[in-house]
Amino acid sequence: MEGKPMKGQLRIDQMFAFIAKDHDGTEGVCAMLVDGTWMPMVGADVARVESLKPIAQDLARQGGCDITLAVFSGRKDVEVIRAAKTPRPGSTSR
Repeated sequence: MEGKPMKGQLRIDQMFAFIAKDHDGTEGVCAMLVDGTWMPMVGADVARVESLKPIAQDLARQGGCDITLAVFSGRKDVEVIRAAKTPRPGSTSR
């Protein structure tokens, strides 16, 4: 697997995803239940992906379907959702 180890400030230029393929050919991103919340099995760095690999292997064994590790690259920003501007403590807004 090619990917850069994370160091310093991270800019996400590629994403890895574990993808399950059902018997009818339908694909979906694998997810795992963590403290009552479903979390997609994706990562932007090799360390994260490697930590998810044993979970993906268990899912493949238990679910009886193949799981593919895919990489998506070629970032294109579609939209930026801006944070609400809030005044800093002690400042006055007009």
